[in-house]
Amino acid sequence: MRRVTAIVIQVAMDEEAQPFLDAAREVSDPIAVGRAVHRGIVLGDATVVLVRSGIGMVNAADAAAGAIHRYGPDDIVLISAGSAGGLARGVRVGEVVVGASAVNVEADARAFGYALGQVPGMPEVYGTDPALRRALADTRVGDIAVREGDMGAGEKFVTTGIADRLRADFPGLVSVDMETTAVAQVAHNHGARFAACRAISDLCAPDGDEFATHIDDAAERSARVVIDALARLTA
Repeated sequence: MRRVTAIVIQVAMDEEAQPFLDAAREVSDPIAVGRAVHRGIVLGDATVVLVRSGIGMVNAADAAAGAIHRYGPDDIVLISAGSAGGLARGVRVGEVVVGASAVNVEADARAFGYALGQVPGMPEVYGTDPALRRALADTRVGDIAVREGDMGAGEKFVTTGIADRLRADFPGLVSVDMETTAVAQVAHNHGARFAACRAISDLCAPDGDEFATHIDDAAERSARVVIDALARLTA
């Protein structure tokens, strides 16, 4: 991996941050940057910034922009980590999805000739950095299953009815969450390298019970894959 000035791991929730804090050799005092909370942590030989953004697209975009302005933008890496809902048929709770692309599942400017999911003036989808994606996808940690796939994000927690619509509108999506595409768009706007690594916490069930049951395990699995990939990238 070429020289970096900062590696930023961004999560939405405290539950998603905790596995990184537990694995860290050193943890700095937290710093509030807007609503986001930043901590410097040492994972193996890698010094990274762990950012807890808060839930949702606006919080995620605000936190990513704050990190870029504070630590970059030149040679900064942004990694969206944590949990996601499984959208594709056959995806399983506990699998880790490494993002091949990210799309805004709530954007709809088709009346003006744009593709579904495309914000006017922006790409139809946001790609991920090939080297980062490859390192994440090649990770083999314990019994964790890792797959590459297209991700979506929007402002809704996706339950059954919404999931059915998304499968029809975006048939290639493997997972959906509430932050990844916002981070991807900010990275695109600033020329930052971007990757996403989310573990499936639920299968877009009628309520949030499945998510609540599996969030801690999903957060742990996502973190283990990210930490393993960073160890190889920074060796």
